[in-house]
Amino acid sequence: MKSRSMAPTRSSLIARWWNSIQTGQPKVKKTWWMVSALPTMPVHETIEITQGWNDWFETGFYIFTSARSGDGWDWVGDHIRPRFRIPEKWHWPVGLSLSNEIGYQRHNFSPDTWTWEIRPIIDKKIGPWYLSFNPTVDKSLHGDNVSQGFEFSPNAKVSYDFSKAVAGGLEYYGSLGPIGSFDPVAEQQQQFVPSIDLNVSPDWEINFGVGWGVTRSTDHLIIKGIIGRRFSWQKKT
Repeated sequence: MKSRSMAPTRSSLIARWWNSIQTGQPKVKKTWWMVSALPTMPVHETIEITQGWNDWFETGFYIFTSARSGDGWDWVGDHIRPRFRIPEKWHWPVGLSLSNEIGYQRHNFSPDTWTWEIRPIIDKKIGPWYLSFNPTVDKSLHGDNVSQGFEFSPNAKVSYDFSKAVAGGLEYYGSLGPIGSFDPVAEQQQQFVPSIDLNVSPDWEINFGVGWGVTRSTDHLIIKGIIGRRFSWQKKT
């Protein structure tokens, strides 16, 4: 069985469901998640800084960290992510964008030290329902799995607006193996995360979820949270 870790640098756990880009507004987002069993579960944290340059392009930068009882807090690695999107003014029937994420993570946290992720984002709002699908492919550029080629790691989300402030839904995170030769089901990573989104302000992104893995190769319990805040460099007049 191949050695692959979903934990500290698995950016699917901070999957980009929405296609919107806020032009000229930098956004800082903090994501944390805990895996395994209480009370010794490690805590993984990601700081994301995103800048929208216009209505079709943004750049994101990630700082990955991890903490475990007795080991302290460690830097894991950094990624950069440019993303292009179809502008809303084109009035396409679905939202569509494409991100390319490349970065480094230390070998004691991941068997692959340099990786490349290609993430299409397809989403649609239908009344109170929100649907999103990320048919992601990723590639090891340096490490144990560099010979495996591109691997298919799909993500999906369905949510429902119970009110203007609260939406509940189900998120799915998978890693199925090399395209054309998927891993046996027991060796795939399959995770389901019921989640809540709090729409307290256009400037804030708040998401919480508790999920479980359904294969032996997946973390069987995960608790995750996302808190994001948009800022403006322009002075208010």
